[in-house]
Amino acid sequence: MEQLDKIVSEFKLKDTKDMRIDSKTFVEKFNNSEAILLDVRMPFETAVWGVKFALEIPYNELPDRLNELPNDKIIVCACPHEYRSNMAKEYLRFKGFNAKNLDGGLLELMAYLKGGTAKEINL
Repeated sequence: MEQLDKIVSEFKLKDTKDMRIDSKTFVEKFNNSEAILLDVRMPFETAVWGVKFALEIPYNELPDRLNELPNDKIIVCACPHEYRSNMAKEYLRFKGFNAKNLDGGLLELMAYLKGGTAKEINL
């Protein structure tokens, strides 16, 4: 059985909880150097509004840039909503990384970090 077939056939609904991370938990893990934020948007998107503390690798460049990702941290995949980041998370999990999808995407994270709450993240 191929690795991807095994991942699909052994899927359990309860596992989806471990594949997601909310903004508050992400900030805590980021501050403790346990996680990084991977922004999988295209360059024209990040040029308009970027996230200074994110590693920017467009989704379609992931196969050629896996060497830029740490093996010892949670990789929190993000895009504005969750579409591309969910695909990125699955791809990275297939490649052996500890990857999660950011609940609500970058829009939710920015809403969480607005105003005084922005002081909670260590940059």
